[in-house]
Amino acid sequence: MSDGGPEESGGAVGLPSRRRRPTPMSQWDPTARLSYWAFHSNRRPAYMRFAYLQLGSDAAAEQAVDATFDSIMGEWLRMLHMDRLDAYAWTVLKHCLVDRRQRLRHPWQRQPRPMDISAFEAALKDAHADRYEVLTDTIRFYSAVSRLAERQRDAVLLRYGLQCSPGEAAAVMGVDEATVRSYLGQAHRRLARLLDTSVGSPESAESPEPPEADGSDGS
Repeated sequence: MSDGGPEESGGAVGLPSRRRRPTPMSQWDPTARLSYWAFHSNRRPAYMRFAYLQLGSDAAAEQAVDATFDSIMGEWLRMLHMDRLDAYAWTVLKHCLVDRRQRLRHPWQRQPRPMDISAFEAALKDAHADRYEVLTDTIRFYSAVSRLAERQRDAVLLRYGLQCSPGEAAAVMGVDEATVRSYLGQAHRRLARLLDTSVGSPESAESPEPPEADGSDGS
């Protein structure tokens, strides 16, 4: 039974309700407490590294991740009955990152600060090194990256920015490995089109890409 699946960070289903008072951990049974701390220990390192790539600050990353786990703790007993617990937790993290970016943004800034470009350079070089070594126009590249669908950006950051395997990225995002490979393939092709070049994606070779709708997956 699925009680709250993942959506894009602007509209997830079943996010923590501020009207519902969470059950204090002191009232949880031992199994629930152990499962929460096991999840916390397993996911926090990847969440911190991902948050740092998004926010560019250790302090901001820690605040966003702390807020994420505070929300997850409040919902943990409900989350234990979800089919896609990891996906729900990932959605909570993405909302906390959006909130933290909004707090950091200056009034004159239209967009949040861009993510570390090295992750995307690595993605492209891995896809076809001899064609992408000449791509030095950073502003143009940032513009192309910003036009990727949100889940494509997430997959690329986890795969290349955090050096996760496709399987590890899938576990963190709460999706199938084939889905992550599809996101990576879509990202490679989208960036190739935006940068007026062409490339084939080794990540998507094992998993056919479903048709894209206007280059987006719903973000």
